[in-house]
Amino acid sequence: MFKNKKYDLKDFSFSLLIAVLVLCSISIFCLFKSEGFGMARRQLIGVALGVVVALIGAMIDYHFICKFVILYYIIGVIMLVMVKFTRFGFDHKTGAFRWLSIGSTEIQPSELVKIILIVVLAVLFTKVQNKLNKWSIFLLSGIIMFLPTSLILIQTDLSSSMVCIFIFAVMIFMAGLSLKIIGITVAVSVPVGVALFWYVIQPGQKLLTMKQQERILSFLDPEKYALTGQYQQINSVNAIAAGKVLGKTLLGDTSDFRLYNKVYVNESDFIFSVIAEELGFIGCFFVIALFAFVVFKCIMIAGKANDITGKMIAIGVSAMLMFQSFVNIGVNTALLPNTGLPLPFMSYGLSSLLSNFLGIALVLNVGLQKSKHGLTFNTGENEILF
Repeated sequence: MFKNKKYDLKDFSFSLLIAVLVLCSISIFCLFKSEGFGMARRQLIGVALGVVVALIGAMIDYHFICKFVILYYIIGVIMLVMVKFTRFGFDHKTGAFRWLSIGSTEIQPSELVKIILIVVLAVLFTKVQNKLNKWSIFLLSGIIMFLPTSLILIQTDLSSSMVCIFIFAVMIFMAGLSLKIIGITVAVSVPVGVALFWYVIQPGQKLLTMKQQERILSFLDPEKYALTGQYQQINSVNAIAAGKVLGKTLLGDTSDFRLYNKVYVNESDFIFSVIAEELGFIGCFFVIALFAFVVFKCIMIAGKANDITGKMIAIGVSAMLMFQSFVNIGVNTALLPNTGLPLPFMSYGLSSLLSNFLGIALVLNVGLQKSKHGLTFNTGENEILF
């Protein structure tokens, strides 16, 4: 389990952990400005727990962790079933059953399931790396991804299910899926996706809830839904614009007037609007640069990983962080339809925070066991070199 003798401290990616902690520090500051000391203190406690998870997790050999993937998968599926189909699941009066209530503890299983899915797929793709281009193996891996993803979708949590699909797509491509299968899959999925999009914007469609459909329609016609479905994003954009270049904090604005106070859930899904108004364009650029650095470091660690399993874990975590940060910021700036996806390490919420730190712990451990060879990724017909 603990094999510290084979770890060299100089291989520990302190820069990755520091970048994550800087993001968390900015989050705590913004939560203090928008919600007060109480929420900022709870987030600080969550970050402290996250650091413990990262440091301890980095010392546990990921090969040992991967021995129990079947157990993780079963636990993840059971938690998702409990959310939707038992009295332990609840919706915070939002209509979306995404949380488990166990005593005084609230858990959002979908956040943990993302990490579980990464580990499960990493082990699977390692075991079938020479058979990956068989349709039977491709379909099997798709089923393994689809079961928890569908349970997340019916919660209803479309955004988290999209994260799972994106993680799967990136990992199976980097595992070496042939361009032939990719081409056939794209050729089938694109027209199906277009047809589904046309259907879900029609009156009386049955796939999406009314709230989900309204978010898409409001994105397509923002003026018509300015006071309803697009209201939140309009206020978010106004708050971002109000920050200008330096932000109100850096300009010394001590007034209580802040436009982000009109933005619902500005402590979680729309925390970027708080960052922008308080820290301005400079602060936003810095945050985006930090996310780019974190993703880049995960990819670099994947390239130097000791084996396929390590590569897949680091790639999966980088895909998750990249997709979530891109979509969250896109929603806050009204470049994408409104969807409830937290900004990694910055949005308020213990489940998301600890799950992201767990992902970083796995990447750090992969980095501690890195290969001494060059950076290569086998992608079937081609090899990507770094």
